[in-house]
Amino acid sequence: MAFSITHQIGALAGTPITVTEPSTSSGESTASVTASAVRKSPAAGLTCKIQNPEGKETGMLTPPMSPCRSPVLGATRPDLSVACQAYVTEVEAAPVLEHEIRGHVEKINGVPVFVMMPLDSVTMNHTVNRKKAMNASLQALKSAGVEGIMMDVWWGLVERDAPGAYNWGGYNELLEMAKKHGLKVQAVMSFHQCGGNVGDSCTIPLPNWVVEEVNNDPDLAYTDQWGKRNCEYLSLGADTLPVLKGRTPVQCYADFMRAFRDNFKHLLGDTIVKIGPTVLLEIQVGMGPAGELRYPSYPEGDGTWSFPGIGAFQCFDKYMLSSLKAYCESEGKPEWGSTGPTDAGHYNNWPEDTPFFRKEGGGWNSTYGEFFLGWYSQMLLDHGERILSSAKAIYENEGVKISVKVAGIHWHYGTRSHAPELTAGYYNTRFRDGYLPIAQMLARHGAIFNFTCIEMHDHEQPQDAQCSPEGLVRQVALATQKAGVPLAGENALPRYDDYAHEQILQASALNIKGNTEGKQMCAFTYLRMNPQLFQADNWRRFVSFVKKMKEGKNTQKCREEVEREAEHFVHVTTPLVQEAAVALMH
Repeated sequence: MAFSITHQIGALAGTPITVTEPSTSSGESTASVTASAVRKSPAAGLTCKIQNPEGKETGMLTPPMSPCRSPVLGATRPDLSVACQAYVTEVEAAPVLEHEIRGHVEKINGVPVFVMMPLDSVTMNHTVNRKKAMNASLQALKSAGVEGIMMDVWWGLVERDAPGAYNWGGYNELLEMAKKHGLKVQAVMSFHQCGGNVGDSCTIPLPNWVVEEVNNDPDLAYTDQWGKRNCEYLSLGADTLPVLKGRTPVQCYADFMRAFRDNFKHLLGDTIVKIGPTVLLEIQVGMGPAGELRYPSYPEGDGTWSFPGIGAFQCFDKYMLSSLKAYCESEGKPEWGSTGPTDAGHYNNWPEDTPFFRKEGGGWNSTYGEFFLGWYSQMLLDHGERILSSAKAIYENEGVKISVKVAGIHWHYGTRSHAPELTAGYYNTRFRDGYLPIAQMLARHGAIFNFTCIEMHDHEQPQDAQCSPEGLVRQVALATQKAGVPLAGENALPRYDDYAHEQILQASALNIKGNTEGKQMCAFTYLRMNPQLFQADNWRRFVSFVKKMKEGKNTQKCREEVEREAEHFVHVTTPLVQEAAVALMH
């Protein structure tokens, strides 16, 4: 019997596939094909006793064993494909690592890879966008060994028309598609507007009734010293004020997360995020523009800012100024409470262009500068604390992980003031670690620290801007290690080349001083699923990358062996990938 692409993928995954065959004299019309059936192992029906957390034994089916190292067969079968060896669970696995998250101990060999879905995966009409393409793409991702997908759950779509009226159409179907293909899901609670950031391919505004309130009270939007409003995310100065039809913004975020939990309760611990033996749901909580915990200090979409400008402070709406005034009075500095710094330059200035950020005698290093930056960064930390407290209370008994995304602001990192980080709310200078307080805040809530720019090399960036993404990633890795919080990564920009993949592999290994336990990143999310990913050369490199990430730094396999396994599987999945690429293009 000849096997089609579906048979081969199903066999590799150990999934039963019903095959319709011509009738035979015996009357048999169907056959069930699995990986175990192909090798006809007498061990297919074995069970084993597993110690559960309570110490009780439970009988359950053994995991599928690799035909190349089956204890029953005792030797590698020469007639079995390399791809089957690569994608069926190995009995002789590499030493496992443990990541402890909110009481759960998760064992993995390497770093699981998730793929970010298109921003417009769900349409404004609450349906799955390009359904045929989506289905083919998810099947292709699963065939590559991808652990799961990350998707934005847009506040502006779900609660668009009226407060408390949630429409989960599209998301219900998308999650069921992921479940059908055996993919886990990282769900991002996206409380920001889509459009205006790097890579934004569509526009999804905040809910209509929220936009109405902002129009009535423009100070609900972040504001710079020149009065320019940024409506991408509500000003955190209004977090605890009932400015949204009688509810506070934090209450609205909490109600949304609670509604998501209740609507998808049947999928919690099932469809979304499985690492090792523990099945978990990951909720990434959006806390600012682009879903990141930061101020909108470098808005690119409208041409206000361009790389590598220093950005601008966002504390000039009436709610932020009111908080600043109250803080200054409580600290005995009322003269500093009327405004933020006005000598910090413009969005596209460089540090040395400004009195506030210059290295010699800059205001950032003065008594006033330290006072202001302490308040500005603490406001951001308090914002994160409020939302995380709500998220933890909502999902605490659901066995889910919570993560928070932090921006990788690497330009002017080599200067003393680190101006772009300061305007974004990260009080990080040559003399102060601004990421340790963030990591400690996340650790208090058992959350994951998700960081970007993992794929970047220093020398690829403009050196006159003293960029150092590699130095920044090392600093964040050390901060998370010190705080005892898991670190996950993302690439900031789409990359399909081996050079970027190799950098991600190196960064995810966490080869940093003090990492004596061999810890790695707990997950990596790849930006993004699109037609370019499924182009032949890009797909070949991507499959190899996923395989290397899953093997981890403690693998006993050489790189050449991993490459051969990946190449074989690329060949097997070519028709499926071609279907996905064509479907996405149309």
